[in-house]
Amino acid sequence: MIKLPWCHPKAFASPLILLLHVLPHSPLRSRAYGSAGALGEKAYMAITQELSDAMAACGATGSVSGARRLHACLVSAGLEASRFLQNNLLNTYLGCGSLDDARQVFDGISFPNVFSYNMIINGLSKFGFLREAVELFDEIPVRDSTSWNTLMAGYFRNRQPLETVKTFALMVQDPNCKPNMFTFACAMKSCGALGFHRLGLQLHGFVEKLDFGRDSQVGASLIDMYVKCGAVNLASQVFDLLESPDLCCWNSMILGYGSSYGTERAIEVFNKMPDRDVISWNTMISILSHNGREQEALSMVIEMSALGCELNSTTYTCALSVCASILDLRWGRHLHAHIIRSQKSIDVFFGSALVDMYAKCGHLQSAQRTFDALCDRNTVSWTALVAGYARSGLVEEAMKIFNQMRSVPMSLDQFILATVISACCTKMDLCLGTQLHSISFRVGSCSSVPVSNALVTMYAKCGNVETAECVFQSMPVRDVISWTSMITAYSQMGNISKAREYFDAMEDRNVVTWNAMLGAYIQHGSEEEGLKTYIMLQREGAVKPDWVTFAILFCACAEVAAVRCGNQVIAHAFKLGLNSDTSVANGIITMYSRCGKIVEAREVFDSILDKDLVSWNAMITAYAQHGQGKETIEILQRMLCNGIKPDYISYVAVLSGCSHSGLVEEGRFYFDSMTRCHNINPGLEHFACMVDLLSRSGLLEEAKKVIDSMPIKPSAEIWGALLGACKIYGNKELAECAVKHLFELDTKDSGSYVLLAKIYADAGNSDDSARVRKLMRERGIRKNPGCSWIEVKNTVHVFTADDSSHPQIDIILRKLDELMKMIEAVGYDQSTTFLSRGHHSEKLAVAYGLVSLPEWMPIHIMKNLRICCDCHTVIKLISLVTTRELIVRDANRFHHFREGSCSCQDYW
Repeated sequence: MIKLPWCHPKAFASPLILLLHVLPHSPLRSRAYGSAGALGEKAYMAITQELSDAMAACGATGSVSGARRLHACLVSAGLEASRFLQNNLLNTYLGCGSLDDARQVFDGISFPNVFSYNMIINGLSKFGFLREAVELFDEIPVRDSTSWNTLMAGYFRNRQPLETVKTFALMVQDPNCKPNMFTFACAMKSCGALGFHRLGLQLHGFVEKLDFGRDSQVGASLIDMYVKCGAVNLASQVFDLLESPDLCCWNSMILGYGSSYGTERAIEVFNKMPDRDVISWNTMISILSHNGREQEALSMVIEMSALGCELNSTTYTCALSVCASILDLRWGRHLHAHIIRSQKSIDVFFGSALVDMYAKCGHLQSAQRTFDALCDRNTVSWTALVAGYARSGLVEEAMKIFNQMRSVPMSLDQFILATVISACCTKMDLCLGTQLHSISFRVGSCSSVPVSNALVTMYAKCGNVETAECVFQSMPVRDVISWTSMITAYSQMGNISKAREYFDAMEDRNVVTWNAMLGAYIQHGSEEEGLKTYIMLQREGAVKPDWVTFAILFCACAEVAAVRCGNQVIAHAFKLGLNSDTSVANGIITMYSRCGKIVEAREVFDSILDKDLVSWNAMITAYAQHGQGKETIEILQRMLCNGIKPDYISYVAVLSGCSHSGLVEEGRFYFDSMTRCHNINPGLEHFACMVDLLSRSGLLEEAKKVIDSMPIKPSAEIWGALLGACKIYGNKELAECAVKHLFELDTKDSGSYVLLAKIYADAGNSDDSARVRKLMRERGIRKNPGCSWIEVKNTVHVFTADDSSHPQIDIILRKLDELMKMIEAVGYDQSTTFLSRGHHSEKLAVAYGLVSLPEWMPIHIMKNLRICCDCHTVIKLISLVTTRELIVRDANRFHHFREGSCSCQDYW
């Protein structure tokens, strides 16, 4: 520092003190403008330096008032025309965040130079005034590299990477400017943000041409760019060429391997790192949590802390997010305690993450307490609490919190509005949803994509699809969720063709969209179209199926019993590594069991390492459908021994298994224990199973008592079960009682009418039988046409009674005649049956299977109705005379025919 001869050295302890107290009264003002003498020139240089240092100090501390006092000193000293000092003052105001003062200084510069322009352009872009910054850029007489770099940085800072790249292209064409390392770093960041792989290669070539490739910062930018473009192999090549890659390079490689090759490769790179910083740990924790390895992510938080790396806000928020995703309240509380011990106070970011964690874990009291204790709250905090109440079904409480937020006042962003609108779907409250729609209009968020998507879903779920479509059509920008919401909306109302129109109109589809379309077909009984859509998904190859896709597909294969198609889907799941997913395995169990392959279903069940409740229920249901009641009970007992608590569905399955196997005592025991041991109140399905079990066992009066004791109104299925047993045991009085209740329920099921007509006919009361059939005609009730189908060489062949449309019908009928002669030879008397029964659909399907499938292969037949007694007897005998295994799935259960006997033991 230059010491002035007329000032004491202590006066220079602070440049700011000197300039504020000495300068305005100093004789230097006259000397600074003197035309002669070295002393005047030296004094001018000294005071300029003093002012420059003081401005730098002000900028560092962010003192706007100090900067303004310096500005006053500059004017009073008569130095306001100094462009050097004006540029310094401009930089000081920008550093202090005072854009208005900076603008005034810039406007006061008579002849701004390139430094003046660069600084004001940088300041304007930082504060979001990008258009004004571009206008000033265009005014620069002669630009330098910094001018171009500043504009590029401004575009990138304001999330316009494409404009950044365009500016780079213009800079390259400027003969007066040469790109430097900062230029390439900014261009490569933009290229990564856009995912422009080819442009990235060109930038890399340019870097090598200018010999910047050896620079570690440029290398880090190249790696980051390639990772974000998805070209991890190229990033790896750049990384391997670096002599000593820095932490940025290592962290980028971890992120790249984690996103492209999975967690194992990321862990491998992480373990090779010579040194790690908090970003390294946070990146690894994030990768583990996003790949379903939440417990490992939390373990890494412990390891990170144990090795002395200080947890930062990103670590805590990521860890709390993991706790929220796996609903681990214990871990979340542990992190909460750690935050209290390690942090001076809980700021709004920690607080919002804690509120979100407690709310998602269903601990709303803790969420509310944490929220109430926050000194500062932002929109994220309010949204987390509102979403927590809404998620728990407490829509009134959610709306109360929302109204409190509005009264604070707090600005309503798109996410809080989307959250409260979605809450309306829970209560199907169209009136409230419409009010929220109006609020969205008033605050200018109605055109927001999240808000519009929530509105589309809300209107669709409330049954107002027309308004949902109006909202969709008015959206200026639509994303995949917007289109998927419309597909789901039309699917819910059964308009599959309209849903397909929206699906076909989409330019980009993700896996959720495909799943929505697949689910629409399967849900409405168009399994074949669903499977065709899956083939289309495979052919396009742009989207990989997820576990939901396979769960839907296995459901489709199960419905049509397309086991070969199911096996192909299983192979695809194996190829994608999803076979070990518990939900996928559960779908395979259901598919195999519904296709009659109970052994294969059990093998898949036994192979699941981490069985969930759905796994156990799927296996219990499988055995129940196959009439293997003892095995059903065995699986339930294993489930209880493993500490898995049965639910409503578990008991429906086990009671169904008891019903199909005639296990009366066991059925009574489990019907009683579901309430006594597990506090599950029996529903219509449980009562239906008990009535069916008791009725089939001949305990008709006890079954009637169960019905009379029901706390809920009996359904048509319950009275139908009693009616079916009345036919077996010839109880006309109870049958009439059951039919009376069925008629009161106005059931359209033809089976009840047909059963009653047969009961009257078997009792010799033909007049009453004819009266029932007349009643059917008057009410427009027709007997459901029976059909059976069989899969042969990847083709499903469907047969109806007396079918003559099959191209091989002559061969089928000849084979059927041959079979009838063979079973007559072992005691079957065809004269006691109606002739038409010889052409029932299941018999035609069996005959076709025998002529089409190899002798070693079991024949699987599916039927949409309950198999009749005659066909049951015929197929039993066919299994005897042909020594073939025949498996028939009717509307109620499976029948495994082997060597003249059936697995149901004639109890169905």
